[in-house]
Amino acid sequence: MDEKLKIKLSIADRVYPLTIDPKQEEGLRKAAKNIENLAKKFEQNYAVRDKQDVLAMCALQFASKIEQGGIDQSENADAAMQRLRALDELVHSKIGE
Repeated sequence: MDEKLKIKLSIADRVYPLTIDPKQEEGLRKAAKNIENLAKKFEQNYAVRDKQDVLAMCALQFASKIEQGGIDQSENADAAMQRLRALDELVHSKIGE
């Protein structure tokens, strides 16, 4: 049975105790650090009323990156399929000669 690890992450001046698999620790700590860094940038560059506004802006930023990555990947897959179809047609046309 895998041992669980208890850690504490600080996000927006709050501490969140978590019980996680050890293999998740690095990713969670990096994610918390990225949120903190982005939150500081938003606080410095925009007039924000409170931490909730900052965290909402962070969530939107990270979610939009994920969504855009999916869109870009889908577009790349479509382009690759078109190229493969064109190559398949070319091969079949040469074999048919």
